[in-house]
Amino acid sequence: MQPRGSTRFILINTSHAGNVGAAARAMKVMGFDDLVLVAPRWDNVLRREETIQRASGALDVLHNARIVATLDEALDGVTHLCATAMTPRDFGPPTLAPREHFAALAPQGHSVAFLFGSERFGMANDDVYRCHTCLSIPTNPAFGSLNLGAAIQVIAYEWRMALGGFAVQPSTAEPVFADAKAVAGLLDHWERSLVDIGFLDPAAPKKLMPRLNQLFNRAQVTQEEVHILRGVAKAMAEAAARGKR
Repeated sequence: MQPRGSTRFILINTSHAGNVGAAARAMKVMGFDDLVLVAPRWDNVLRREETIQRASGALDVLHNARIVATLDEALDGVTHLCATAMTPRDFGPPTLAPREHFAALAPQGHSVAFLFGSERFGMANDDVYRCHTCLSIPTNPAFGSLNLGAAIQVIAYEWRMALGGFAVQPSTAEPVFADAKAVAGLLDHWERSLVDIGFLDPAAPKKLMPRLNQLFNRAQVTQEEVHILRGVAKAMAEAAARGKR
């Protein structure tokens, strides 16, 4: 029995083993792990080399996946079933874009299943008719065909976002900004070096140093950047000293 509020991905008559692996990967990166295959082409599809390679590490999803003979077995406990189709049917459940439907569906707490048809034939009409809605991913009208793994990734992403999503993890540490004292020390260092290289005339400095002060303030220089800029000032002074020898 599927627990309330859970999510299941159901693949019917899948013919390419690699797509099963791609489905597992797409599910795992979005935090889902309930995968059911209905009468796939290969009885050993979960153990095939292509499946494992395309899963790219989502082996726990493959390990927990189930193979069943009929769609009825795959629907145990499901309270809201979504078909997927590139083009709308002239009869059957309403056809909606995933984002539109998920915004209303997510707060209801259903046990949801997403149903994907065969790569070669898509979904059978009888299977679509059993569903509460038919999802159609908004694609280029002139070229709307998606690979099965890609379609699962889109649906998994949209459903995860409707459920609240995951926080983006920063890849770098928060910057440590230089304080006013550090910036003042930097300016003093630069002023001496600019005089050394002849760029600044101490007798007629005009507003060069205040302008540099404003530049550094706007840039919100970090402590590390202050060290770099002081290194530049040191190199300028050393170059000027060598030139005077």
